[in-house]
Amino acid sequence: QLVESGGGVVQFGGSLRLSCEVSGFNLDNYGIGWFRQAPGKEREGVSYIDNTGARTLYSDSVKGRFTISRDNAKNAVYLQMNGLVPEDTAVYYCAISAFRIETITSDLFRFWGQGTQVTVSS
Repeated sequence: QLVESGGGVVQFGGSLRLSCEVSGFNLDNYGIGWFRQAPGKEREGVSYIDNTGARTLYSDSVKGRFTISRDNAKNAVYLQMNGLVPEDTAVYYCAISAFRIETITSDLFRFWGQGTQVTVSS
């Protein structure tokens, strides 16, 4: 099970930290991705971290503003989001994958959380 938290309403330029708490999986063996979906748009891969935390990926739209991290002892992965803009408004999901990820595409992730809403006001 994956449970996201930390979403909310924030003003332009603000920050939020999303958490993904994982149960039923040993995170030592899995990578975690963050995705988002805005109304009327396709789901977008935002960030990914491999099972060791040594390798991370970011979409061009968030690179330099978002930081992904993980704490395997707590079975949790985090997404620190800084410099938020209205275009970041979406439901954010975390998902788990056993594959080596080169691009953050949803078809390589098998289990998903229910999502947390992030709204950035202008």
